[in-house]
Amino acid sequence: MKERGFNRREFLRKAAGASVAAVGFPYVVASSALGKAGAVAASERIVMGCIGVGSQGTGNMRGFLGKAETQVVAVCDVIEGRRQKAKGIVDRRYGDKGCASYNDFRDVLHRPDIDAVVIVTQDHWHAVIAVAAAKAGKDMYCEKPLGVAVTEGRAIARAVRTYGRVFQTGTQQRSDRKFRFACELARNGYLGKIHTVKVAAPGPEYKRTYRKPTTEEPIPAGLDYDMYVGPSPMKPYNGGRLAWPDWYLIWDYCAGFSVNWGVHHLDIANWGCPAVADEPFELKCKGSHRDDGLTDNINDWRAEFDYVSGLRMSFSDTGNPNKQGCQFEGDKGWVHVNRGSLSAEPASLLQVKIKPNEVHLHESNNHHADFLNCVRMRSDPVSPVEAGHKASNLGLITDIAARMKRKVKWEPVKERFIGDDEANRMLSRPMRSPWHL
Repeated sequence: MKERGFNRREFLRKAAGASVAAVGFPYVVASSALGKAGAVAASERIVMGCIGVGSQGTGNMRGFLGKAETQVVAVCDVIEGRRQKAKGIVDRRYGDKGCASYNDFRDVLHRPDIDAVVIVTQDHWHAVIAVAAAKAGKDMYCEKPLGVAVTEGRAIARAVRTYGRVFQTGTQQRSDRKFRFACELARNGYLGKIHTVKVAAPGPEYKRTYRKPTTEEPIPAGLDYDMYVGPSPMKPYNGGRLAWPDWYLIWDYCAGFSVNWGVHHLDIANWGCPAVADEPFELKCKGSHRDDGLTDNINDWRAEFDYVSGLRMSFSDTGNPNKQGCQFEGDKGWVHVNRGSLSAEPASLLQVKIKPNEVHLHESNNHHADFLNCVRMRSDPVSPVEAGHKASNLGLITDIAARMKRKVKWEPVKERFIGDDEANRMLSRPMRSPWHL
């Protein structure tokens, strides 16, 4: 793979005959990196580092490990056991000990041999790491949402474009044919004029909650708690702050299920009907927030978006009142799509063949492979940074409206509430020093 200002073939040739000290950072060149693990030449492989290797991070890492055109050379996590486990997975895949492990993401970004990073940390870290990665010249596969505040997603989008990076948001539903087809039906007028979009995502009770006393506990060996907390406020350590799904329910690390899970289906709403993110709207949201031990995020929600064009969108937790997924309704019919299901009225819509001259959305059948192809081609993937930002915004604004307990008016071009200083103050969050954007 040809690099701007850096010839990896020359780097590997020199590194192979140099000591670790001479290279300047802890790095062992694996035999697989020199072209002995597959048919793809070492100079053409996309060299990757994985930042955050919990369950989702390891899943993404395995997805990239399965691609012959990649070489994973580094893993990073604030929990020693996780990073050592991930290193073991990589080393077994390549049959050597070449994968480096780090506690600090900056050590990964400082490596000149790494082309791209996979960011799968808690949400409060996404913006700081992604902006730093863009500045370091790394392409990114970053899990959703794009941070815990509107200004964080905007900072990521600005950095990606300023530094010319490829960015794939982890909204993997775009790489599922069912979702693409439903959106193409909506975009090409097969439903008639779209007047209503209905979206629902799971509320926080869809999994058991890890309950325990909220008292301070000793920090376990092998955990860098200061790095885990990062830009969020420092609070006494308690195991519930790291447990899943608890951290989804804690404001310091996540904006809640309406954002973290809701972003998936809100993204499909935006893909099939771009007006939901691009037009000004009024929004009211009824919802409650948790006050249960460590958890304080949104518990349930029912939001109504009214757009200047007359379009309406409802967004709720599952069953309140919408069924999970995304439904586009027009004056000629409707289509509903969710993971594992696709239905329409009239049913004949499901037999439609999109014509060559009609809108064909970016076709991806594998989110990881699509990202890698776009890294090589220097083009936008199926879930580009702006799409991730817009979908994240819709969830974040929903939470703000629920907290305000009144109607708000949103202007999407300026990304501001209209005439509402109180709501606008909620578009950003302070960051604990020394972290900043």
